[in-house]
Amino acid sequence: MKRIMSGAEPFFFPGNRTGCLLIHGFTGTPFEMRELGQYLAKQGFSVLAPRLFAHATSQEVLHRARWRDWMASVVDGYDLLRGTSDRIIPIGLSMGGILTILAAARFEVSGAVLMSTPYNPPDPRMRLLHAVAPLLSLFWRFNPKGPGDWHDKQAEASHLEYPQHSVRGAAELYDLLLEAQRALPQIRCPVLIVQSRQDGSVPWQDAELIHDRVGSSDKQMLCLDDSGHVVTRDAERARVFKATAAFVRRVSGRRT
Repeated sequence: MKRIMSGAEPFFFPGNRTGCLLIHGFTGTPFEMRELGQYLAKQGFSVLAPRLFAHATSQEVLHRARWRDWMASVVDGYDLLRGTSDRIIPIGLSMGGILTILAAARFEVSGAVLMSTPYNPPDPRMRLLHAVAPLLSLFWRFNPKGPGDWHDKQAEASHLEYPQHSVRGAAELYDLLLEAQRALPQIRCPVLIVQSRQDGSVPWQDAELIHDRVGSSDKQMLCLDDSGHVVTRDAERARVFKATAAFVRRVSGRRT
């Protein structure tokens, strides 16, 4: 298997007994969560960012990934953090946010942060694709990505991700979305939803749907207006980091 992309390795920053589990997105890498992780570590929190199965190596591997493989990566990260933390807060971007929904519904967590997280399939064709993906992906494995929606072009130039979408992976993402929709009412922990109105992949209405359907009564939204989809690296990342750290402090009971 190809080695992990340079700079896209999983990371762990030891800190206090509050653990932040950072979960990257579909075709992305832990790199997109690193700067946020460094910020949270400076606040004293323990931070772990696992590499989701079939990511940050070769996109050919993504063809054989299933959504339960990605969830298994999250479970491994959660179990590792439990050895060093009394409180765990999963923080996910995009598909990482979908996985965070499942983690918050199934595991003991103190809070959850959902960033640029879809509620509905980003492309309406995914429903049809899901039905034919096993056959279609035998001869059409990858689909080129469209133009980015970045506001910080320097950050875009240094970003680490696969250049194409996996056809079979997109079908798995569809199944994962359905699981998350069913899981949302089961969440009882505090939730922070971060969404940009300029996100080219996830419409603002999806954040509102998540807010309305999540079972927790303790839920808040952070609206961004100068960021694209990858809010952890785009122009308003400092605002995202500050709001995330404040949320983690609140739900963990720490004042500093």
